[in-house]
Amino acid sequence: MNNLSEQFSKPLLDWFAIHGRKNLPWQLPRSPYRVWVSEIMLQQTQVQTVIPYFERFMQRFPNVQDLAAASEDEVLSLWSGLGYYSRARNLHKTAKIITTDYQGNFPNDLSLVHELPGIGASTAAAILSQAFNQPTAILDGNVKRVLTRFFGIPGHPEQAQVKKKLWELAYACMPQEQCADYTQAIMDLGATCCTTKNFDCYRCPLNNHCHAFLQKEQHQYPTKKVRKPVPVQQQQLLVLCNNKNQIYLEKRPPTGLWGGLWCLPSLDEGNCPLDFIRQEYDLNGDKPQQLIEFKHRFSHFLLEINAIRIKTHALGTKLGENKGQWFSKEKLSSLGLAKPTSKILSLL
Repeated sequence: MNNLSEQFSKPLLDWFAIHGRKNLPWQLPRSPYRVWVSEIMLQQTQVQTVIPYFERFMQRFPNVQDLAAASEDEVLSLWSGLGYYSRARNLHKTAKIITTDYQGNFPNDLSLVHELPGIGASTAAAILSQAFNQPTAILDGNVKRVLTRFFGIPGHPEQAQVKKKLWELAYACMPQEQCADYTQAIMDLGATCCTTKNFDCYRCPLNNHCHAFLQKEQHQYPTKKVRKPVPVQQQQLLVLCNNKNQIYLEKRPPTGLWGGLWCLPSLDEGNCPLDFIRQEYDLNGDKPQQLIEFKHRFSHFLLEINAIRIKTHALGTKLGENKGQWFSKEKLSSLGLAKPTSKILSLL
C-alpha cells in the first residue's frame, strides 16, 4: 500500500462507510442513465435542490428512450427553475445520440462519453466511476477544495498549471477498487465536512496529513479568484393579456440567455410599454399595472426586473411576424418557462 493510499484513499473510504451518503435517489437503483442525469443536474447545483427535480424527471422519463422521444418543451418544462438551461438541451441531444448511435446503452469509454453534448472531463469521469466502477478520477469544485487544502496547492484552481497539477493528484489518489464509493466519498467530504466555510476539520478523516489543517491555513485554500464588480442591467417584463384572458409569450433562440425557453416580452427600463407594444405588435392597451419588482442573479450580471401587466385590445397584425403565441393559463405549466417568467406568472 503506497503513502497516498494510507494517508488519503483508505481513511476516506473508511469514513464513507460510516458517514457517506448512500441513499440518494440516483443510487437506488443505480444505473448509467440515472447516474448521468443526476450528474448533469448536479453541475453547479446542490444536492438538496436537485433531488425533487430528479425524482420528477425520472417519473416522466424513466429511461433514455422516453427522454429522447420527448419534445424539447417538455424537457425544459421539467427543468424550469433549475437554471443553466443549456444542460437540459444537451441532455436531450445526448439522449437522442445514445438511442440512435448506441442502441440505448450508455457508452462506458471515457473518450466517447466526453464527446457527448454537455459532458466535460470531470462529469464523464464521475459517470464512469459511479455507473461502471471504473478508476476515473473527478475534479469538481468539492474535489478541488479537498485537494488544494490537503496538498497545500497555491493558485486559483482554474489556472492551467494549477488545474494540471490537481488532475495529476486526483488520479494519484484514485484507488483501483471501490471506485464508485471513492468518487461519492470525496464529493461527500467536500460537501459535508471540507466545506468552503464552517469546515469541520476535527471530523475529517484526512486531518492527520492535511497541509491546510496542520498549518491552520484552511481559509487560504483554494486561492480565491479576484472578483470584478457585477454589472447591473434593468428590464421591464410585460405580461400582455388579451380579451380571452390569455398570456403572450415569446420563445427565445436556442442559444444565449434563457435559450429555448418561453419568456415575457421585455424592454429596457425607462421606455414606454404602451409605445413598445404599439410599435412591436400593433396592440393597444389599458394603463400599465405594476405587478412586482425583484432582482435575478446570473453568473455574470445582476438583472433588476420590473414586471408590468397590460390588458390589450384587438389582436395586432404584427403578432404573426414574431416568435410568440397566446397561451391560456392552463397551458403554462406544460411550457419551459424562464424562472423570472414563472415567478411573475405565478402572481396571476
